Amino acid sequence: MRGYDKHAFEPSAVTVDLAVLTICRGALHVLLVERGQEPYAGRWALPGGFVRPEESAEDAARRELAEETGLADVSGLHLEQVRTYSDPDRDPRMRVVSVAFAALLPDPPQPHGGGDAAQARWVSYESAGPLAFDHDRILADAHDRVGAKLEYTCLATSFCPPEFTLGELQQVYETVWGTALDRPNFRRKVLATPGFVAQVPDAARLTGGRGKPAALYRAGGATVLRPPLLRPTTEGRPS
Repeated sequence: MRGYDKHAFEPSAVTVDLAVLTICRGALHVLLVERGQEPYAGRWALPGGFVRPEESAEDAARRELAEETGLADVSGLHLEQVRTYSDPDRDPRMRVVSVAFAALLPDPPQPHGGGDAAQARWVSYESAGPLAFDHDRILADAHDRVGAKLEYTCLATSFCPPEFTLGELQQVYETVWGTALDRPNFRRKVLATPGFVAQVPDAARLTGGRGKPAALYRAGGATVLRPPLLRPTTEGRPS
């Protein structure tokens, strides 16, 4: 642009932040890193980092996800953009705009603190916080996004292993929504939704009960739930 002077503007940077969610021991967990440098040295935060000149935000998010989890291949994991955070004072170093992503892991690996992280660990969602920067807000927004998408998409299967029982699928909904579901009603709705799940022929898993082994399913070909699987309501309002 004619007359444009890039030096007339304050320096700024673009980062990515990751709300990496998994279900462990029946509870929703999030991956957190302990910051090893200022600002907020010693505080817990969401993993993330600066977008390199040759990267898109999506490329940076996948690189950071691989570095923090230690997974060699993250291409098959669910990763989606949540929103952009651009408050002028969100980072004390300089003007930093962050593109936040939510990532879902079905089988959480032992995390590896990369970059300037002193350590990394899985922490239950309920006990995660207060976090550095505006990461409490980012984490809450990511949780809300995932919870809402469970109603009208097949996202819940991204929390499950390649083969899973309907009980394991139900646990995903109960854990993310924070509410109990009626087992027969849930099973009926899932099996009546075209393309939601597909039964694995001649496969079953012992579940620890006295009954017969539970049938195994895998994700079906659908991406959208028709009709949606709505969360229970309390006093006429979403729980």
